Amino acid sequence: MAAKQIVRVVVLVAVVVGGALWAHHYYKVGRWQQSTDNAYVRADIASITPRVGGEIIEVAVRDNQSVKKGDVLVRIDPRDYEARLANARAKVAEAEAALITNERQQAMQAAMVDEARAGLLSAQADQGRIKKDYVRADSLVREGVATQARLDTATAAQSAANAAVTRGSAGVKAARTQVDTVVAQRASLEAQGEAARAAVKLAELDLEATTLRAATDGLVGNLSAKLGERIAPGQRLLSLVSPTVWVEANYKETQLTKVVIGQTAEVEVDAFPDQKITATVESVAPASGAEFALLPPDNATGNFTKIVQRVPVKLTLQVPEQLAGKLRAGMSVEAVIDTKPKD
Repeated sequence: MAAKQIVRVVVLVAVVVGGALWAHHYYKVGRWQQSTDNAYVRADIASITPRVGGEIIEVAVRDNQSVKKGDVLVRIDPRDYEARLANARAKVAEAEAALITNERQQAMQAAMVDEARAGLLSAQADQGRIKKDYVRADSLVREGVATQARLDTATAAQSAANAAVTRGSAGVKAARTQVDTVVAQRASLEAQGEAARAAVKLAELDLEATTLRAATDGLVGNLSAKLGERIAPGQRLLSLVSPTVWVEANYKETQLTKVVIGQTAEVEVDAFPDQKITATVESVAPASGAEFALLPPDNATGNFTKIVQRVPVKLTLQVPEQLAGKLRAGMSVEAVIDTKPKD
């Protein structure tokens, strides 16, 4: 009987001590910790799609292969795009040749204008001289000194001089019109040249796009490109997963009361149990996960049932060496944030 009492006392003491220890731990640590198992490893995943279509002539990577920035992933048959580039460059050469011809025409028309002006000035000078002769002849005839034949000759010469001036003015105007026409043609030719050079740039970009390269370091995943397959622009060929990972922990909204950016967290990946990873709260999503859903719930319709929402919290990781390169996007995680204020 005494032994049973001793056992009861020991058990009671153990329970009291255990409860005290638990209460002490909860007061000091537990009440500040916010945990969730609705958390997953995340990474940037880029879908690699071609900008141009064509036949695949090389698949340079394999599923799950590690690649570096700039490595070739897929090559598309470039022959069509090489021909388009050559055609575009030929049009640029044509436009440049047309501009050179136009420059020569401008020079010729400018010379014709100068020649027409010189002819007009000469005709105007002759007109002035002949007019004086006509005035003198008319005066002499009136005085009876000269015959009517001389006046007739002066009159004919004056008419011819006036006609020459008229022709000269028309010639200058026609030459200027030709110059204006050539100048207007040059503006059109320059626009055509710009369009041709833009076509060359686009053709160069299309040719360059026949070789798909890795935009960053990463791992190849979900590879669907096949040698000899004809693909269209925008068709997904593979995914490139960034080696930089973080944790997205979906906490209940009631757990975020004291969560702030910069707090320390601890995560444990299900694939690597008993290996704690130190993390830091980097940011809290601007809306709950439901708000980002394809069809967000509308609580203003039907019978309303209040449901605690979850808000994603991004945790950056300090991955230990033994786990370097082993964490994969989508792995399940248990995350604990320490919300205790810093002293």
